[in-house]
Amino acid sequence: MNTKSIVAVFLAVLGGVAVGWFGRSKMQPETTSTSEGSSLTASRRVAFYQSSMHPWIKSEKPGRCTICGMELVPVYEGETGVASDSNLITLSSNSISVVGVRTSPVLRGGLLRSLRFAGVIDDDDSRHRILSAYVDGRLDELHVNFTGAEVAAGQPLAKFYSPMLLTAVREYLALSATGGDALAGQAAAQRLRQFGLMESQIQALPKAFGSTNIHVEILAPIAGTVVKRQVYAGQFVKEGEPLFEIADFNTMWFKFDAYERDLSWIQPGMPLEIRTPSVPGRVFSSQIHFIDPNLDPGSRSAKVRVELPNPVINLGASHRRQFLHRTYAEAQVAVTIPDVLLISRQAVLNPDGHPVVFVDRGAGAYERRTIVVGRAGDVAWEVLGGVSEGDLVVSHGNLLMDSQAQLARAASGDLGMETVVSQPPSAATATADLAPLGRFLVAVDSLRLALASDDLQGFVTKRIQLTQAIPTFTSDADRAPWGNVLSQLEDFIALPQPTDLLVARQQFFGLSAVILEAVAQARKQDSALARIRIFECPMTDGAFPGAPKKAKWFQWSGPLRNPWFGERMATCGAEVKL
Repeated sequence: MNTKSIVAVFLAVLGGVAVGWFGRSKMQPETTSTSEGSSLTASRRVAFYQSSMHPWIKSEKPGRCTICGMELVPVYEGETGVASDSNLITLSSNSISVVGVRTSPVLRGGLLRSLRFAGVIDDDDSRHRILSAYVDGRLDELHVNFTGAEVAAGQPLAKFYSPMLLTAVREYLALSATGGDALAGQAAAQRLRQFGLMESQIQALPKAFGSTNIHVEILAPIAGTVVKRQVYAGQFVKEGEPLFEIADFNTMWFKFDAYERDLSWIQPGMPLEIRTPSVPGRVFSSQIHFIDPNLDPGSRSAKVRVELPNPVINLGASHRRQFLHRTYAEAQVAVTIPDVLLISRQAVLNPDGHPVVFVDRGAGAYERRTIVVGRAGDVAWEVLGGVSEGDLVVSHGNLLMDSQAQLARAASGDLGMETVVSQPPSAATATADLAPLGRFLVAVDSLRLALASDDLQGFVTKRIQLTQAIPTFTSDADRAPWGNVLSQLEDFIALPQPTDLLVARQQFFGLSAVILEAVAQARKQDSALARIRIFECPMTDGAFPGAPKKAKWFQWSGPLRNPWFGERMATCGAEVKL
């Protein structure tokens, strides 16, 4: 076989081998070298799809984030996905409707505050005179013998006999008649002034005072109204004894107490409106004239003065001043602080001493955020930090959101210093199921918060949800302190829906009293319950039907929030020991 034939046979064999190898590779299944993790991924099922930018956005099907538009990332069974913020609460559209969630924007504008003050319309303190006796003597006749009499400046009030005064008058008349020593005459006149005579009286003595006269008239030093008459005709008085008290009612002073928290809002020159029951239907306008810089250490308040003109009004057959002396009145001051960041007062909660709000993050997600507030207006807070202009905050339904957040933290055991759930159980209760007990106490405390905020609907809703937090116990010993509570709880849940806050507080008081007894008993065995704080209001008589004079309640931590009076007296009470 020649060389060309050998080469042709070799190429033919090589081609067959190549065709066979290519066909075999096509017929056999494809195998690739993969890691163990990749093989597991291929065999696992997708649990849900999640947005990596907004973790609360989840879906059962592939798609895009409803907020940012990014593709949803698959999360496989056994994986947790991207962890959500612990302060984030997500609600379905149905839950949002049921809870009644409403939001309001954070805006920049004027902070309006209406302040009301109660006080008394008194006389002008700078025009108030007490007329006293300048020398010993006898009041032989009173020209004004009743209080309320109007007198003019220089009008005679009484005839006064005094041997000492009479001697001084005659000495002055003698010097005036002889035209003697001028210095002696001036000294005699000065002595009469020291005895209380007015300049006009002294000048009129040479013509008006005869040789047989023994009385000197006591004259009114100012025009005004006699508010006190402290002597009678024929009474002998000693030097310095008060005779009459006269007040000028032409201008009245409306005086009221401004508490320390309100002093930052008011200042001299600020206009206000005054109303008094003695002049119904009238509104009097004036302005603040003076604020006393000295605070009363007991009431922590300062006196504020407003001046009011007090004209004489005609009543037909008679006449009198428009404002009577020491009349009760009320003042209203409207203050506007311009250009501040405002947040609705209903949006701000204060469950643990730090104001918080729930910010709408979109797609049913709400972030619990701590903020810094300044002054409180009528319907809005001045906000100094924590939110920005344009943020949407929850103004209705936020109390339920906060309660849900507390329940969620209780369920996870993450309640920090506020509850007993995160505290290690003592040896005596090592087998007790503290997490359910903690959830129950948190749920009961949410009822207190609703009453403290005057939220009747929130109280009704949380009472219904209380059935989901009924505690369970692993032993009879652990259940014993709470037996009466569980029995009372059934009756409490079965009560009719309260129609007002008074009924709601009456219902809650019965349950709260039994829980306090259980806490006092259980504390002896479980030191973790020592974290609960007990408060007492010393004046609950009349707060609700059947209320005792003093009523206690429990809460996790400060600040004190009184459920028996709500916003009306939110901080009334003090911490006590069981």
